[in-house]
Amino acid sequence: MQRLMCKGKIHRATVTEAELDYVGSITIDYKLMKEADIKPYEMVQITSLKNATRWKTYAIPAPECSQRICLNGPPAHLFSPGDIVIILSLGLMSDDEIEELKPRVVFVDENNEITSVEEHDLHWPEGTEVS
Repeated sequence: MQRLMCKGKIHRATVTEAELDYVGSITIDYKLMKEADIKPYEMVQITSLKNATRWKTYAIPAPECSQRICLNGPPAHLFSPGDIVIILSLGLMSDDEIEELKPRVVFVDENNEITSVEEHDLHWPEGTEVS
């Protein structure tokens, strides 16, 4: 069996642009992509803190340290510059792969500058027997 797991996250990024006349995708500062373990053209999920809109598309790298977060194509109707978003990188994994999983959470400030990066272990409630 494979499970859909969160393998990386960019937490509370600020949308810098929304380009309707574009084929589609989200453009993300490449430095943020690398830190969150997002590969170019990987599918990601973007959620707006403003209105709970959720969109899935593929990631395109912007120049490193450009601070760009740009929603391209149809999601430009749903996300606007200044909106705060969470970008999730998901992966299908076997139970064995999950045991090795250490999701990376990239925290950014209002300018999309990295403030910290955390690597998380799987957390099980205390007293839970894991087989």
